[in-house]
Amino acid sequence: MNHDQAVLNRVWSHTLLEELARNGVEHVCVAPGSRSTPLTLEAEANPKLTLHTHFDERGLGFLALGLAKASAKPVAVIVTSGTAVANLLPATAESGLTREKLILLTSDRPIDLVDCGANQAIQQQGIFSSHVESALNLPSPSTQVSLNWLLTSVDHALVKQRNVGGAIHINCPFPEPLYSANSAEMYAEYTSSVAGWKSGAGCYSQTFLPNQVNTQPIAPGEYLGRKGVVILGSLDIEQATKAQQFATTLGWPVFCDPQSGVTSDWKHYDLWMQSDVAKEQLNQCDFILQFGERIVSKRLNHWIKSQASSFCSSQYIVVSPDTHRINQDHLPQTHIVAAIESWVSEQHLPTLLGQHAGWAAPLIEVANTVQQLALAQISNNDQLTELSVAVDLSSRLKGRELFVGNSLMVRLVDMLSSISANQVYSNRGASGIDGLVATAAGVVKANQNPLLMLIGDTSLLYDLNSLALLTHNLTPMVIVVTNNDGGAIFDLLPVPEQQKQSLYQMPHGFSFEHAAAQFQLGYAAPETLNCYQTIIEQHFEQGQGTLLVEVKTPPEQASTLLKQFSSMLTEALA
Repeated sequence: MNHDQAVLNRVWSHTLLEELARNGVEHVCVAPGSRSTPLTLEAEANPKLTLHTHFDERGLGFLALGLAKASAKPVAVIVTSGTAVANLLPATAESGLTREKLILLTSDRPIDLVDCGANQAIQQQGIFSSHVESALNLPSPSTQVSLNWLLTSVDHALVKQRNVGGAIHINCPFPEPLYSANSAEMYAEYTSSVAGWKSGAGCYSQTFLPNQVNTQPIAPGEYLGRKGVVILGSLDIEQATKAQQFATTLGWPVFCDPQSGVTSDWKHYDLWMQSDVAKEQLNQCDFILQFGERIVSKRLNHWIKSQASSFCSSQYIVVSPDTHRINQDHLPQTHIVAAIESWVSEQHLPTLLGQHAGWAAPLIEVANTVQQLALAQISNNDQLTELSVAVDLSSRLKGRELFVGNSLMVRLVDMLSSISANQVYSNRGASGIDGLVATAAGVVKANQNPLLMLIGDTSLLYDLNSLALLTHNLTPMVIVVTNNDGGAIFDLLPVPEQQKQSLYQMPHGFSFEHAAAQFQLGYAAPETLNCYQTIIEQHFEQGQGTLLVEVKTPPEQASTLLKQFSSMLTEALA
């Protein structure tokens, strides 16, 4: 049999990608590169796969993350060798914490070109360390290694990911030559061992693990005599709705993190928990039931710690499908690993409410006071500020999806917004400010639903070239960037005053009008709240593509207004 290494590289790549497609992969994110030619060409040739391209591997990884978030399916990423691989680490670290399924297909030099001074060759084995669930370092394609081995090895690598999520790394060392006009038919004899697989549609091999999901109900007696609180963390909208209905059945208060996409009568808890009167009422709680994880509010996290510490009496139960530890304060805790919808449906609650149902009703009036004060700030004042953007948020959503960035804006949303029945996306695993635009672009590409994004100026500068992913986007999308000339979040933190500006806030003096023009996006810089509202509504109702709305505010304005609002609230709740 004649030998053509370029064709054999393609045969292996075809086999690998076809098996990934049969395992549920629909989207493949591709960066340019020569060493990745076998994978790129075979991905493009597979009709089951949709390709997304980007010139920046760091942004590409986050694009894949967004696609995986929105589709809830594994997404493959193809890059060339060298630092291209290293640039996938930030998105991989995020997926390791938030469990989106990424399949990293990294092209590599063959083993004889590593650690010998060859060009564009780094040590790629183990590069993602513990941030991936499993890693498979393939040999260079050879007829001495059967395709049967390749298929079973790939399937085995996917087993753990299928059950626990996260990323897997498949390193693919391709020898040269990489290009050939010859047909794969020259390897017909070699591929005959998997002829049955090729003619079928199923996976080559499958592994079924025993169902270890714990849906065993908690005895009703555990609920009926308790003054409980239900907390909703980062959840998709279906999970959040089910959990909220469960809390209503119990007659317990519900604290909804903005990542849950729902709200309750006990909204704005991060603000009213400052009140001693409110805390005295809340501290009667003796049962905390949390669905999901990664709570934004520091005050709520501190309250959980104080209530569930070993010397206090609140029982603390967390229900989450994630097997990883969700216990940042190392509290005595029961972690039930289960799909939330399944667990809720298995609970056999009595038809009558418990004796303490409605025990936290007085706090509803406290929450309403916060909301009335917040709404008064924008109804009596047309000033456009970060706080008014947060208060106005629920009126801009109207069923649209939301992507909320990190740092200051997510905290203001947590304090002042009231999100109701919206799918909310975020990168709150490692909570970095990198890759936010790329992640949001992935969400839009997967769902093709109108999306509102809130992001800070430093975050946008960090991921500026990912705006290229939205140049040809037709789905209505609005990116609201709050530009306070640097890291205003540090106004809320006890950083050294003398070094705050130079070492923490790092003012940049940039605006984003020309960035929008460079990437052919719409742009607006409203100066009043009314103008801001009108521009966004017009784009969602009449426009298409991406509109960048820049909200320019003075440095320190947000912290000043927040302190003023807190003082007003303290007086109102006294």
